[in-house]
Amino acid sequence: MEAPSDRRIPVRALLLVIAASCALLLVLPGQTVTTRYLDDLFVILDGAYRVVSGQVPSRDFHTPLGPLAYYLPAAGYALSGTLGGTMPAAMALAISAFSVPLLHILGSRLHPILAVAFGVFLLLILAVPINLGEGITALSFAKFYNRIGWVALSILLIMYLRPIRMHEQQDLVDALCATGLTLVMLYTKLTYGVAAIAFLIFMLTERHQRRWVLATLGLLVITCIAVEIIWQSSRTYLDDVRLALNVGGRLRGTWGQIADHILGNLTDYVLLTIFAGLALGRSRSLRDGLFYLFCAVTGFLIINQNFQAWGIIILHAASAVAAETILRFEDKDVDSPIERHWSTRGGAKLLFLALVLPTIVHCVAALGVHMISASTRAGQSIALPHLERVRLANLWTWGEYDKADLYLTALRDGTRLLSEMNPSGEKIFVLDLANPFPMILNTPPPKGDMPWLQWERTLNTSTFIPAETLMTDVTVVMEPKPVGDAAQPEPDREGLKTLYGRYIAEHFEIARQTDHWKVYRRRPQPGSDAVLNHTGPS
Repeated sequence: MEAPSDRRIPVRALLLVIAASCALLLVLPGQTVTTRYLDDLFVILDGAYRVVSGQVPSRDFHTPLGPLAYYLPAAGYALSGTLGGTMPAAMALAISAFSVPLLHILGSRLHPILAVAFGVFLLLILAVPINLGEGITALSFAKFYNRIGWVALSILLIMYLRPIRMHEQQDLVDALCATGLTLVMLYTKLTYGVAAIAFLIFMLTERHQRRWVLATLGLLVITCIAVEIIWQSSRTYLDDVRLALNVGGRLRGTWGQIADHILGNLTDYVLLTIFAGLALGRSRSLRDGLFYLFCAVTGFLIINQNFQAWGIIILHAASAVAAETILRFEDKDVDSPIERHWSTRGGAKLLFLALVLPTIVHCVAALGVHMISASTRAGQSIALPHLERVRLANLWTWGEYDKADLYLTALRDGTRLLSEMNPSGEKIFVLDLANPFPMILNTPPPKGDMPWLQWERTLNTSTFIPAETLMTDVTVVMEPKPVGDAAQPEPDREGLKTLYGRYIAEHFEIARQTDHWKVYRRRPQPGSDAVLNHTGPS
């Protein structure tokens, strides 16, 4: 049973207030402030612009991300009406959507103190505009899909626990929540979705919860079939994911980088080991041990594919499950006074708070920095058409600021150059990581291309989209020239020119040049329909 002080905690009300506060802190300033990954932000905004322009992810352009990674920003764009308000509004929508399963699952399966602590932890991770593991001034909405994936998977993993109290519609609500969370992962970033499906299959070993698990798997099959009937691009989505996996391999990076992922999360692994040891000492359950092992191994495999050094959030979910297991075994001994169990009960709660509180404080500080910076209009406005509400700030991030400022100088030069060429109706392609020119100039985006050309992450010398597919309906190619500390490291741009330079030379001719750009226009030739295919060197 719960301690009297625990029973007085209004879990759902507290978490709802926190969720609403996080959403408001994001949307009220109506601005996006960034201090790093400016080109990654443009990739996200370009994706939102493409969807609003009528393109369909994986049908009209290649991407290793699922369609929700584009439809969510597009919804933020539609609600805010500006590119600067796109991501704050999008993440506020995500917070609102996640609040429903979070309140139900945590409220029904965790003791109040654990539910509030873990719920606040997850909501702040969802809201904070930083890449997990980076400093509070490293503001950026880049990699937002990873935070969505971690939070969705963490909430789902709490369902390993049986509900503390059952109500009449428990199985139905559980199935709906699990289905929603898994669909979000499947159609945002597939690696999280695969982990979710593996967990649900593992949950079939629990006879007391098998009804909602079977219902969830059935709903997933039906929903995925319905999505495919409407979308008709699942095959291309899977091909794009396989392409990205082939670029970096199943274990991404050098052995040194893999070791860094382990060492960077070593504290969380140690604390999970302590929690798991205490819980297994009471439950003596092989199935519990397999669950903790699943979280530890799966978390490492996922972060190894991500662009982050710290942040295996499902280790915290597994610790929450272990802490709850400890408390439930203590609650069983109803004949003993509660004081006799205070050291164990209080120790489990305090240890869990010690695990999540540093991240909570870190995220609160970063979210506050973004809110204050956006409200006071800190830094410089991007000062490009449709991007005036995006601001670049220097918050003790001099190296990043100088790099982004040079990138903006090149973009302004390119925008001026293209405007002089009267680009109405032109399909513009940039031989760089991001292509912001269509959304800046309000021109139709290309079809059949990949708007995220990140060397050794989405393509390399042996795995790439063929040029005739990538530029099938492109009429203008922008090739950046190296100036100072370029926005993308020079070897990356050189790699792109090596892959696509020959095709450009054969089908395009130089139209204009400046200090920052070579501009090519397609030579007159018969047009061809855009077709997505993946044939090419392997």
